[in-house]
Amino acid sequence: MALPINRIRELLAPTYTIDRELGRGGMATVCLAQDTKHDRVVAVKVLNSGLAESVGPERFLREIKVVARLNHPHILPLFDSGEIEGFLYYVMPYVEGESLRERLERESQLPIDEAIRHALSIASALDYAHRQNVVHRDIKPENVMMYEGEAMVMDFGIAKTAIDTGEHSITKSGALFGTPAYVAPEQAAGAREVDGRADQYSLAVVLYEMLAGERPFSGMTDVEAFAQRFKDAPPRIGTLREGVPESIEVALTQAMSPDPAKRYKSTALFAQAIGPGALAAPITIYTTPPPTVSAAKSVAVLPFTNMSADADNEYFADGIAEEIINALTRIQSLRVASRTSSFTFKGKNEDISEIGRKLKVSTVLEGSVRKVGNKLRITAQLINAADGYHLWAEQYDREMEDIFAIQDDISRAIVKSLRVILSEGEKLAMGKVHTVDIDAYNYYLRGRKFFHQHRRKSLEYAVQMYEKAIETDPSYALAYAGVAIAYSLLYIYFDSRTVNSMQADVASKKALELAPGLAEAHLARAFALRIAEKLGDAEKEFEAAIQHDPKLFDAFYFFGRALMYQGRHAEAAKMLERAALLEPDNFQAPAFLGGAYAGMGMRAEANAARRRAMKLIEQRLDMDPDHARAYNLGATTLMKLGNIPRALEFATMSLSIEPDDPLILYNAACMYALMDKREDALAHLERAVRNGFGHKESMANDPDLESIRRTPWFQAIAQAMTPS
Repeated sequence: MALPINRIRELLAPTYTIDRELGRGGMATVCLAQDTKHDRVVAVKVLNSGLAESVGPERFLREIKVVARLNHPHILPLFDSGEIEGFLYYVMPYVEGESLRERLERESQLPIDEAIRHALSIASALDYAHRQNVVHRDIKPENVMMYEGEAMVMDFGIAKTAIDTGEHSITKSGALFGTPAYVAPEQAAGAREVDGRADQYSLAVVLYEMLAGERPFSGMTDVEAFAQRFKDAPPRIGTLREGVPESIEVALTQAMSPDPAKRYKSTALFAQAIGPGALAAPITIYTTPPPTVSAAKSVAVLPFTNMSADADNEYFADGIAEEIINALTRIQSLRVASRTSSFTFKGKNEDISEIGRKLKVSTVLEGSVRKVGNKLRITAQLINAADGYHLWAEQYDREMEDIFAIQDDISRAIVKSLRVILSEGEKLAMGKVHTVDIDAYNYYLRGRKFFHQHRRKSLEYAVQMYEKAIETDPSYALAYAGVAIAYSLLYIYFDSRTVNSMQADVASKKALELAPGLAEAHLARAFALRIAEKLGDAEKEFEAAIQHDPKLFDAFYFFGRALMYQGRHAEAAKMLERAALLEPDNFQAPAFLGGAYAGMGMRAEANAARRRAMKLIEQRLDMDPDHARAYNLGATTLMKLGNIPRALEFATMSLSIEPDDPLILYNAACMYALMDKREDALAHLERAVRNGFGHKESMANDPDLESIRRTPWFQAIAQAMTPS
């Protein structure tokens, strides 16, 4: 039985001041309220008395605790929950907008590209939740809110709580908990334990409805629909609407298979199948007007222009931009172009709209820095890429000691301009400062500029700068982490002497000792343990890094690669899929993801990932024609796609740009080994090792080298890698 609104007011006062009832259903009463503690408007859901009594406070709070940990841009977050006098409630942000159900009632069929965009957003939320071992179990248009044009999934975990009480069974009226038309067959059959493939089925039904204007098996009773979905595929959308690409039809058919084993192995794979690459000409992903800036919530931070008389201050201007990128990246509901992509526009006088198009962002932050002694003048402006209008601009005339406050002000101004909702944890993470010593910070920024150049000498210079930062501030954990990672990369790619692995070990231990909650410290420790061949311990540190920062690309990417070398392809694929989602413009993650899929025997998925990688590689080369790594990885990717002539062209280009780079030489060896040109492969591999390549895991396990691994020449090269 639903509670009267006055009774809800009594129960929740004074923490929540109830304004009015927003709606009620078989599960809960929803109220608009004011959170008096945090001064914010919220939606409070109070479970109906029968359900609350069946669930019980202990089980409810246990389930809700799991859901409360979910933090994703397309999941409506959980603010609070509790029990008062036997009544159970939970609190979410109040979202001004309409549900997807209301949108469908207004328009029936959505534009094809918009329907796919919403499905991809929901898929991203579901994939994230599934990786946290949370299954929604009640995906339907009523549980998707449209907030400023973006799909937000709500009520995670609530269906499971109700279902576990026995509310899932078909009642005398033939009704199922939830909406029968969207429930997967195994769930409809009464299975108490279902996995993410049940949500995948429901999402496919929602996408079908957005495209076709009606649900599969519409016009039937609930019981008839149940029976039909166990034996028949739904009618083809092509019979209901023209212009839907065949690839989308195929993906929906697979995702709505009655047999869970025949669906996609993960929701992420379903998303890839329906993503922009699946749209065939003449349909494009932006046939409808592009989303407004507030709906897109995406930004690229360009390197700030150094206006100082001293050109050496360029490191400082770059550092400010990178610090702002790092702060914004911690926000789940904001997509931030990676540093690698944004910095390709350094020194280029390119139109803002073109930058927005190339980086697929709706806003661009640009700025300048003038530094004279201890005086700073920093200007920054946030620009709408679609029309060039300024959304926000500010000039800061401050002392050098104010740099941390300035960076925080700029980051928060962007968040405010894009109307992003921050969690309490995100607010704290954005304002976190790793040192208060300006000189130490200056050295750290210098070191990071060298680090990003990823050459032997630059890594050595980076270590020197990081060590000066540590001399100035011995408690600077982030600088210790930088030292450890730089030494690890030196050991792997350029100088495989034991002294480098030892330095990585010492510095990573110190970073963790100083800041056990710092994700970068755990990542540094993972690197050090990995090169020490303590793989089990390294794995724990990768997992800790991810736990402390779920948006740390390097943690997912390098963990995925480490798992691949151990032959754990399914686990590697999960890590690399997440890396690809975190940095959609990074070509390396999908390239290696193709290898993980291939190791699982998923040839079609492997080739799709490689084609995606090649598209990103070509985009990168369009912005940076001298990117040796892009040519290099492109060569092996093209080789695996069967394009041998172009693979050779890419290999030649990479070697002409960086003829002595050990990693470039190693990848060239891989390409020649795949072509069965053994002498060329071994000659390049020997040069790579002679120039310092020390990644023994690759040498021992990389499947690309299989054709040469048993030759005496290879054995001799491997022997030469023994560290001194």
